[in-house]
Amino acid sequence: MAEKNRLDTPGRRSAWVPRMRLDQDTFGTFAESFARLMGTASFLFWMTLLIVGWLLWNVFDAGGPDRWPFAFLTLALSLQASYAAPLILLAQNRQEARDRVSLEHDREQSAQSRADMDFLAREIASLRMRMNDVATRDFIRSELREMLAELQDEDEDDDKAAKP
Repeated sequence: MAEKNRLDTPGRRSAWVPRMRLDQDTFGTFAESFARLMGTASFLFWMTLLIVGWLLWNVFDAGGPDRWPFAFLTLALSLQASYAAPLILLAQNRQEARDRVSLEHDREQSAQSRADMDFLAREIASLRMRMNDVATRDFIRSELREMLAELQDEDEDDDKAAKP
């Protein structure tokens, strides 16, 4: 019996506590939409309008919905804040995970682009080296002009030698 109740071994969950299985993606999507809604100007406008209306109703009507000095309003705002904070944090965590995946994808794409640019730079350098070995049109023209000049000089020399 003493072995059964050891504190260093996890116990079994009791059967009377139901185990909830929430779809993380669905709940995360809800948290993101909730955080997105709370960050809009229209939410702030309607929330301000509701609070001002509540305050005016309770100040000018003694039998208003909040008989104690705004205790129910304080409770409602505290409940909203206690649920909003974890949902906003969950939405931020999901956004951070998406940003991390996007950053990793950007890094991979950047590395691939750099490898492609290096390959293209090597290919361009290789083509430039090959172009230095290729005879260009101007080079061929200059060589032909030199050969023509040499032939004309030889022809003139032959003509001079033949006319004694």
